[in-house]
Amino acid sequence: MSNHRILLDHGSGGRQSSNLIAEMMLPAFDNPILAGMEDGAVFEMGGSRFAFSTDTYVVDPIFFPGGSIGDLAVNGTVNDIAMCGAEPQYISAGLIIEEGFAMADLRAVLADMGRAAKNAGVQVVTGDTKVVSRGAADKIFINTSGIGLIGPGIHISAANARPGDQILLSGSIADHGVTILSKRSGFSFDAPISSDSAPLNRMVAQMLRACPDVHVLRDPTRGGVGTTLNEIASSSGTGIRIYEDRIPVKQSVSGLCELLGLDPLYVANEGKLLAFVDSRHAGAVLSAMRADPYGTDAVIIGEVVADHPGRVVMETGIGGRRIVDMLSGEQLPRIC
Repeated sequence: MSNHRILLDHGSGGRQSSNLIAEMMLPAFDNPILAGMEDGAVFEMGGSRFAFSTDTYVVDPIFFPGGSIGDLAVNGTVNDIAMCGAEPQYISAGLIIEEGFAMADLRAVLADMGRAAKNAGVQVVTGDTKVVSRGAADKIFINTSGIGLIGPGIHISAANARPGDQILLSGSIADHGVTILSKRSGFSFDAPISSDSAPLNRMVAQMLRACPDVHVLRDPTRGGVGTTLNEIASSSGTGIRIYEDRIPVKQSVSGLCELLGLDPLYVANEGKLLAFVDSRHAGAVLSAMRADPYGTDAVIIGEVVADHPGRVVMETGIGGRRIVDMLSGEQLPRIC
């Protein structure tokens, strides 16, 4: 790694983030569980299999259309556990609060966390609070960790993608990142833009009831759909083909992305998932997704192929092809 200091790019979820993890963090904590590089750690204990995950939330602004840093912190960890095929059960909450932060805002953030936990069916069972001097943090940062139980016969991993798998997406992309950007920048639109922050664990449970043999689940947060698909292609050694005209993007979101030169494929989501399923079961899983309130607009956006292993290729709306590479650079800082 050529950089001598940490850059914002190292936290983007893209190529620099991947390099930082591979070159510094994996060697420091080398073990087989971490080496899997999934959304959470999967391990066995006492004859049962569990998923464990942690994440830290530093979003700016802390309140935005569709949510706040509070429900985002709960939903994000719930979703990471669910992407391992586990049913989230318990989470922790660690708060880093800047001196001078308004008590009314703290109450609002905690209330949002409580409502989100209740909505997801999880309990916040432990936590920690630190207060730092003015300027040592920006208002409030939140860390959440969680644990969930994986049912028998469930084996989900980015390495499991196979040629012939259909790629399912639960709805429109880039809603969260564009919402944060518009709020931060003071943009206004005729059609309101709102974050898609939501818990996906109940949708995942319905999907696994329809087909326990879902191969891959991922929520495309930092780095967006494009980077997430590249990670899956790399982990599984397969090629991925997607179709531009099948990928849902709201008109208001697409308009702002075009105005600012952003590609929606690389903009963050906080309430969407990608699923890779054998073509024989794709219809049943898609129906299960559409039956959930957070998956009504679910679609099939592509398939896994044996060609161009490790690469993602998109069939464009005008009949051409382009390579969808991993995100390089920091598109939108502090979106989660």
